[in-house]
Amino acid sequence: MVEKSKIWEYQLQYIKEASDLLGLEPSIQEMICKPKAILQVSMPVRMDDGSVRNFDGFRVRHNDALGPTKGGIRYYPGLDLNTEKALAALMTCKNAVANLPYGGAKGGIDCDPKKLSRVELERLTRAYAAAIALFIGIDVDIPAPDVGTDSQIMAWFMDEYHKVTSKLIPGVVTGKPTILGGSQGREGATGRGCFFATVETSKAYDLPIKGSAVSIQGFGNVAFAAAVNFHEAGCRIVAVSDSTGGVYSEDGIDPYKLMEHKARSGSVTGFPGTETISSVGPLTVDCNILIPAALESMLTVENSGDVKAGLVVEAANAPTTPEGDRILGEKGVIVVPDILVNAGGVTVSYFEWVQNRTGLSWTAEEVDQRLENVISRAFKDVRGEADKYGASLRIGAHALAISRVVEAMRFLGRI
Repeated sequence: MVEKSKIWEYQLQYIKEASDLLGLEPSIQEMICKPKAILQVSMPVRMDDGSVRNFDGFRVRHNDALGPTKGGIRYYPGLDLNTEKALAALMTCKNAVANLPYGGAKGGIDCDPKKLSRVELERLTRAYAAAIALFIGIDVDIPAPDVGTDSQIMAWFMDEYHKVTSKLIPGVVTGKPTILGGSQGREGATGRGCFFATVETSKAYDLPIKGSAVSIQGFGNVAFAAAVNFHEAGCRIVAVSDSTGGVYSEDGIDPYKLMEHKARSGSVTGFPGTETISSVGPLTVDCNILIPAALESMLTVENSGDVKAGLVVEAANAPTTPEGDRILGEKGVIVVPDILVNAGGVTVSYFEWVQNRTGLSWTAEEVDQRLENVISRAFKDVRGEADKYGASLRIGAHALAISRVVEAMRFLGRI
């Protein structure tokens, strides 16, 4: 993986390239690049063995011209500020591309949740919620799940926010359990949105979906949901991986059976009828559609030349470095960018926020149809912007996002 400190530089590079296309002066580019506010906190937490361990946490609000900031909370070892700044900027662009009334934010804790007990996770979550409670709010900044977090963590977070502020506001976080105001369809929304984005791409570029060989790096919530959608659409899931390794089968892998195997064994490896490959193996196997759905900076200058897929659909945040992106472009590979592909999660989070604020409750079918409409419209907008400037879909998406943010900033009198 590329060193994390470069991820922020990469995001700045995309913003600059798109800003240059739009003809924005340097002073405006600088305003777009700088986060509005950064909070870094230190949290002492008592562990199960009686010791006290200190954890570092962050929350970055990037830009709120289009509305309150929105973005996930991740629990991940080695999490650092520059990565969170980059991911917050990505959220600003993602929300703008989907035309949601949000700016971008990101945050999290430097920890390995797999090495913490349930009680330790709850203590840590409550400490983090208390530490950032006055930095967030339903009209200010709305967290959600991300890597290493889930609906249970959001429930603890919401409860602690209530204790600290004496305000019982379900919409202060999204991705909650449905019994606590969570939306139907939220858990699989990012993977579902990935599928919808691929369908729109297939229509635009006359590429087949049914019968295509799909390779997925990752097998967490997003990757599993994507795998299920492609499997049910008649695709062959030829490769899948997790942090322990990967599996490959030219004949295809049933994602439901693979998930059952992983639940029993703790890994996708060893699944009957498959060949064991590395955790990055899915990136370079023979396939038609490649879905990087793990972490950032997976497709780099070292391996992008070995990609055999004709279509890369970025379900993860920032999975491709600029050098890797350039190589894929030179190979004629169509890359559908993360800020469009994985907007499904934040879109259904928006639906949850709306339902919480209005007291409504939409069915899973209503949520799914609304999500498809948002992703379909967003793809058409991105394609139109890319064609307008003769740019890639990635730069077209960034140009679309930045133009919307800048327009809002002008009306607000900020520039």
